[in-house]
Amino acid sequence: MINLVLIGIGTGNPDHITIQAQKALNTADLVLIPHKGDDKADLAELRLAICATAITNPATRIIPFDLPVRDAANPSYAKGVDDWHDAIADVWLAAMAPLNGSGTVALLVWGDPSLYDSSLRIADRLRPLIPLHVTVIPGITALQVLTAAHAIPLNRINAPVLITTGRRLRDEGFPQGVTRAAVFLDGECSFQTLDPTGLQIWWGAYLGMQNQILLSGPVAEVTEQIIATRAAARAAHGWIMDLYLLDKQP
Repeated sequence: MINLVLIGIGTGNPDHITIQAQKALNTADLVLIPHKGDDKADLAELRLAICATAITNPATRIIPFDLPVRDAANPSYAKGVDDWHDAIADVWLAAMAPLNGSGTVALLVWGDPSLYDSSLRIADRLRPLIPLHVTVIPGITALQVLTAAHAIPLNRINAPVLITTGRRLRDEGFPQGVTRAAVFLDGECSFQTLDPTGLQIWWGAYLGMQNQILLSGPVAEVTEQIIATRAAARAAHGWIMDLYLLDKQP
């Protein structure tokens, strides 16, 4: 039996690693570190820095692996993601080979494995192939860090919040029936497609990290600033992780 431990690591700040996560890392036989290409080497280095801080067990081995690239040209977004997850599952399985079918392997997951992350879905692909037990160690989500950084509550009093994606925001507009929407996975600043009347935004990138960037204000006033800031930051670092919270006056 292989015990696969998915460990939420927040937004990459070692201070966000919980005591439970530290214990899990120190009981793992293997820790798998994905490499997403030279332009995103910082992501692997952040994971390695967390391991260097948290792991004191000399028996824990760190195994790097190359993460497959999603075929963005696939005309079907869903099929492209599905194929990508199949490829990642194959790579995970190969990286676990040193365990010879028994032991504990850990993966460090940005934020929390339950919120807009596919690690659990990828793990499901391994169940028909090997005896597998999956353990989840919750982490601080980027959404929590965003609201804390801006010192705002997530919701209005007695009001719901919808968590959605940039793709759905572009396709469907501002969600109906809510006054606030948290938007993940948006590489196109999709808020610019909305009617900005009465719309407020709290945006953040590299949340919890040394190079954290925060911007907020009426969408009509800060859209161009956010777009320019995001583009410059991505060019400087080779990657960017950002999200935002929108509030619409009723």
